[in-house]
Amino acid sequence: MSWFSKNYEKTALGAAVLLALGLVGLGWSKLGGVDEAFNPEVIGKGSNDTAVAGADLIPKAMQSMKLDRTWAQEVVDGRPVDTFTGIPLFIKSSDPEKPVDLFTAPPVHPPIPNLWWIENRLDPGFADSPNRDPDADGFSNMEEFLAKTDPNNNKSIPALIAKLMYVKDESVMWLLRPGYGDGGSFPFSYEDTKGGLNKTPPGQAIAPNGLFFANKTMAKRFKLLGSEVRRALSKNVNIEVEVTIVRVEDQRPNKIGQIYELPSPLPLDRKNEHVKYDRTAVLSLEAIGESGKEFKVEENTTFALPPSSPKKDYLLKKVSPESITVEFTDAQGTLKTVDITKGGLPKSND
Repeated sequence: MSWFSKNYEKTALGAAVLLALGLVGLGWSKLGGVDEAFNPEVIGKGSNDTAVAGADLIPKAMQSMKLDRTWAQEVVDGRPVDTFTGIPLFIKSSDPEKPVDLFTAPPVHPPIPNLWWIENRLDPGFADSPNRDPDADGFSNMEEFLAKTDPNNNKSIPALIAKLMYVKDESVMWLLRPGYGDGGSFPFSYEDTKGGLNKTPPGQAIAPNGLFFANKTMAKRFKLLGSEVRRALSKNVNIEVEVTIVRVEDQRPNKIGQIYELPSPLPLDRKNEHVKYDRTAVLSLEAIGESGKEFKVEENTTFALPPSSPKKDYLLKKVSPESITVEFTDAQGTLKTVDITKGGLPKSND
């Protein structure tokens, strides 16, 4: 057996020790080279030169970040000045060389004062500025100004009655005809332009204070109050004759207490003299997102604006094919009346 084989472990151990000592020596030599590659000492001739360029600016930057940089609009002589453009000026299309200062010029859109546009941050520089609606509530700048409401807040609006439109008339024409009476009792028939028909059963007459009809169309709508004989001029023979006049009271909620006087019997050639109407208006509120949404109200009936509101503060006092009349109490407690023509908005009767 050779010497190497016998002494292998000792030989390997000695080699490992020599290798470790070599690595330690190499490390110390590299550490000494750091000063040359990354010299932390002053490398220039000036007293402010450092190893990291601009390092002296870091404290200044950190101090700057602590400053109060809140922006406040400049105000000169009581008027706000735009930081970028100074005082806003406008020009007239008829005289583009001459600037217009809103603070000193006459109103651009009378009767709205120029200051109103400035205070509400609105641009008066358009020909239709008074008709514009920046908050999209259905009311123009002019309407908001006159009502003293906020043109930039769609919750601050003028009275909604100003935007009530009369779309169309849906009235129904009807006729009530008494027949021949017996002992103060009378039979009746009913017809209307929507195809409604009704009549008292054959052989049955309605006595005074009786309601009719029993069912179907217009059930229990009418009440016979009584009858009386009067003298009236007959158009056929041009002489006075005795005519029995029947008095009927309407029981419909919006017409209760209304009395109709009808001749008994009512001749067919006199039907047109005694036709009546159940008038209904189709309306639309042209504001607050309700534009084009139609709703119906019967004559002499209260209603709300908007229609979904629980407070019915308005009375549809009169309906005709051409116009309607609405009655309401304003914010000051004053009773107001407005007329609205078909397809139009209100006109005050005051």
